[in-house]
Amino acid sequence: MSVSVPLPLPSSRPPAGAPALRVLSLIPPMTQLNTPYPSTAYLTGFLRSQGVPASQADLAIALVLKLFSRAGLAQIRACAEALPERRRSPAVKFFLANADAYAATLAPTIAFLQGRDATLAYRICGRMYLPEGARFAALDSYLTEADEDPLGWAFGSLGLQDRARHLATLYLNDLADVLREAVDERFEFVRYAESIAQSQASFDPLAQALAAPRNLIDETLHALTLEALAQHRPQVVLISTPFPGSVYGAFRIAQSIKAHDPAIVTVLGGGFVNTELRELEEPRVFDHFDFVTLDDGERPMLALLDHLGGARPADRLVRTFVRRDGQVRYLQGAEPEVPFDQTGTPTWDGLPIDRYLSVLDMLNPMHRLWSDGRWNKLTVAHGCYWKKCSFCDVSLDYISRYEAASATVLVDRIEAVIAETGQTGFHFVDEAAPPKALRAMAEELARRNLSITWWGNIRFEKSFTPELCELLAASGCIAMSGGLEVASDRLLQLMKKGVSVEQVARVTQAFSQAGILVHAYLMYGFPTQTVQDTVDALEYVRQLFAEGCIQSGFFHRFSCTVHSPVGRDPAAYGIELVARPKARFASNDIAFIDPTGVDHAMLGRALAKAIYNFMHGIGLDQDVRNWFEECRVPRSQVPRHFVARALGAR
Repeated sequence: MSVSVPLPLPSSRPPAGAPALRVLSLIPPMTQLNTPYPSTAYLTGFLRSQGVPASQADLAIALVLKLFSRAGLAQIRACAEALPERRRSPAVKFFLANADAYAATLAPTIAFLQGRDATLAYRICGRMYLPEGARFAALDSYLTEADEDPLGWAFGSLGLQDRARHLATLYLNDLADVLREAVDERFEFVRYAESIAQSQASFDPLAQALAAPRNLIDETLHALTLEALAQHRPQVVLISTPFPGSVYGAFRIAQSIKAHDPAIVTVLGGGFVNTELRELEEPRVFDHFDFVTLDDGERPMLALLDHLGGARPADRLVRTFVRRDGQVRYLQGAEPEVPFDQTGTPTWDGLPIDRYLSVLDMLNPMHRLWSDGRWNKLTVAHGCYWKKCSFCDVSLDYISRYEAASATVLVDRIEAVIAETGQTGFHFVDEAAPPKALRAMAEELARRNLSITWWGNIRFEKSFTPELCELLAASGCIAMSGGLEVASDRLLQLMKKGVSVEQVARVTQAFSQAGILVHAYLMYGFPTQTVQDTVDALEYVRQLFAEGCIQSGFFHRFSCTVHSPVGRDPAAYGIELVARPKARFASNDIAFIDPTGVDHAMLGRALAKAIYNFMHGIGLDQDVRNWFEECRVPRSQVPRHFVARALGAR
């Protein structure tokens, strides 16, 4: 509920008519190693278009590069040596025994992963250069009796750079294991300290972590924060937290800022806030942040900067939480959103785009696109044009408010980003890019004779005809991902997905025949999903791989969220939500009781093994029951040539 609350203005605010406040947007650890998370690029570009002196910095990649430098390695070594012998794991012991080799190889390997020393690939692939710890043991699982080369099936005899990147990534993961065991057990390259933030009803775990003495990682982040403040001299700092794994880092950064200069205004926003903090009541959050904003940041930031500049009272702030008299209040001024075609072009100015790491930790062909190479991230349209799927957060603004820009505006943005970065690779990060907008973009790219490489996410709907798929391929599309979810027409209808298995088969074949890699998002554990449903779904997936319709896939366990139709009306899906304490901090995932009583965890292990093999062409002619080694499952009721007949009936 919107509440009007008078707030005192910060003492450091400029008087009315003074120059605009300097704004710094920060990416906290951890997000991605290969490319900057785009939230600050979008907001910085927009603020600059409004005349605001805005800058940005990525403290996530800065932290990784500082820790995994020669000096950082020496500090990690000191922490490892300080461990009592009985607490030294095999990974730590191996690291200490090979510390000199790590010191000699770390900087060149980082440079190789940054694309600055390609010839090092020869030495890395020779398997005599890098110290090989426990992570390299996974290579043994790739060996076959007829193949002495554990990566030959994946990269072939000519895939030198790919092979070397995979080996270098294993090496980096070995070092991350040491950092986790010797410094901070919560450390991850992506999900750093995720458990103390994700769906945590209480702020206590995070508060306790923030009250603990700073370890090496915290000290490094503290120093990097002060360096950013010294460089940019901001009066307002925006910290974007896209994931639960970036929350701890965000709060540590804010803690450092407030200790250094309490007059600097700190603002928290991002995807985590938008999904998990919508019912925020915890006042301790505001020991670190002056304001917390929801949903797209453009309008709330314009209102907030007006307020800080003395041109707007507090009760006219937009979608903003504040603390007043020890209580959290939510302020929601009724103002229109900034139109999508007026949000400006994102800018990567200030971000070290040549310092990101192209890692290759998973051999899944679509997953490598997420981690390998730096992609310019853009959005074709705001929100989802379908917005009906029952498992999705369709009630939230980032899904529910659909708005597209013209192809002219979109390609103008593409050209501007290419001019700034010098790179022509794009990842369109839409929830589901609309077919009409993609067609218009492809035609506009052709009209301007503009060459790019791009990939994105879609719904497998019938609008993607063979003709459109060929047009998209000609425009530079190399891959598409889309949700098949549970490959069952009954469950797809319950999900309100708006597609059928036959339709997915035809659409994915059209993409594949156009030379576009297809990745299927798959789901298990949806309400009322039986063992028979799961076996049948895997049979559909087997046939899609066998017919060459999809080349990549991944099974996710269904998670019920409070903002989805399932979470808002569980009875309609045959489940009962588990009672939980009222959340004062984060609230998103919610446990539920499914009357089927199926052991989805056990089934999930079989599904993961099956699809891993399907991607490598293994087991495509076998009975899918063979993958369920832990229990007996029923025979699939899907006709063995269902997909082939569906394709023949096009």
